[in-house]
Amino acid sequence: MTVPSVPPASEHHAPEHPAPERLRRGALGVVDIAASTMANIGPAMSFFFGFAFLASTAGVASPLTIVVAGIAIALLGNTLSQFCRALPSAGGFITYIGKGFGPRSAVTTALVAITGYIIAMASIIAISGGFLAIAVKRYAHVTIPWGILTLILTALAVAVMISGVAVSTKAAGLFFAFEMVVLVVVSVVVIIKHGAHLSLTPFEPKHINNGFSGLAAGFPLAIYMFIGWENSAALAEETDHPRRDVPRAVFTSIAVMVVSYLLFAYATVTGFDYNVDKLSQATVPFISVADGTLGVFAFFAYLAGLTSTLGALISGTNSQARLLFNAGREGLLARWIGRVDPVRRTPVNATFVYVAISLLVIGGWALGHVVGGSTGHLDAITFFSESGTMGTIPVLVVYLFTNLALPVYYRRHRREEFSALRHAVFPVLGAAVIVVPLYYLGKSGQAAPYSWFPWAALALVAVSALYAFYAVRRDPGLADRVGSILADDRAPAELAEPTGGPAPVPDPVIITSPAPTGEVL
Repeated sequence: MTVPSVPPASEHHAPEHPAPERLRRGALGVVDIAASTMANIGPAMSFFFGFAFLASTAGVASPLTIVVAGIAIALLGNTLSQFCRALPSAGGFITYIGKGFGPRSAVTTALVAITGYIIAMASIIAISGGFLAIAVKRYAHVTIPWGILTLILTALAVAVMISGVAVSTKAAGLFFAFEMVVLVVVSVVVIIKHGAHLSLTPFEPKHINNGFSGLAAGFPLAIYMFIGWENSAALAEETDHPRRDVPRAVFTSIAVMVVSYLLFAYATVTGFDYNVDKLSQATVPFISVADGTLGVFAFFAYLAGLTSTLGALISGTNSQARLLFNAGREGLLARWIGRVDPVRRTPVNATFVYVAISLLVIGGWALGHVVGGSTGHLDAITFFSESGTMGTIPVLVVYLFTNLALPVYYRRHRREEFSALRHAVFPVLGAAVIVVPLYYLGKSGQAAPYSWFPWAALALVAVSALYAFYAVRRDPGLADRVGSILADDRAPAELAEPTGGPAPVPDPVIITSPAPTGEVL
């Protein structure tokens, strides 16, 4: 009998890549991720600073812009939901595009998406301190630099985020609930007060300024008002039933936001007696309406704006830092980014990196104004507009390619489940509607700095693609690791936690073939 030889110990090699760490499964339910998604959208914040421009472009019928944007976002929601049923992953768009077009596209998407989200999040971080500074000055007659307030609020938000995803998500949900109650109450009171001359004028297409061009001009901002709708996908790993819960959260959030924005828009237009010129001149039209309707109680509208920015800051960073975390643990970016807190199972490193870069973006913008001698425009609202616009462009590019990746993925890997409507018609329509805001954000003739934002986005895509080519040549194993860590690919023992502390997390099973779709909506 021949005994197989055993290599000496010196010939054994450790795995090239350690087993990736996992987030805490079962920490969130469908209500949690839906609330987090809507808090990320930040309806008070988005509507406060966006509706004046919509009204100036589309006119008194500007609410119709919101309807069109809602339909466009619903098409994107179909794409995300179909991907999540097949590939529930904290990697979100990075995983989806990577599985559709290959590892180089995943690395490129990781850099483009994360950079876009960081720049957009910087606008939210800044406006949190900026809006608080506005409220303090109005009610306490004290001027505090918004940068100082921004740092304080950001530090508090980070402390909440690293304490655990359940704690931070519930905090964001409470902020969202408060802002929604205030916004709905103010809107209803305004409509009742102006009940004598209510009309359906805001919903009649003939009242749109300049027809389709007026509608399309405000469309990019209307889309931006929904940014954050995809929040729940990155939280998939922390739910028990991601293939079912994420699609439910996505469509619930979109539906609630469309109805809510239409109510707020109708109340605002009504509160200004359908005078769009006066409305578009107001810095925050909804606040002006609240002041004129509720008087001293308008304070709650200011408070709703503050809680909205904090809720968006917490939920947005929670979600988007997980994209960064997943890119790190799959080896698309530095692996130390993909580590979690051993007790709370939160992506601490990714969260710190995400917030730190966002603050550097704000600091670099402020320094640029100081060096350029234009400190008169060094305010949070200006930064919110500029940073939000710049961050939206790469995010829209990611939306576009995610739609294009869906039919490719299903035809290649899940042909037996392919549906012409869900996996071809809807994503192609979704890609088509995204081209419209990209065109208006990239067209020539815009004032600086908006005129060079498209070129900056193009440079970002080019640099990311070059890095992706280098990364895949250096590490051919990326092709197997992209999207290999699925949210529900766990051992059941992982759900149990004895009273003595968290249960040890077993090494995940890394798969390279698609998992069955499992549950359906």
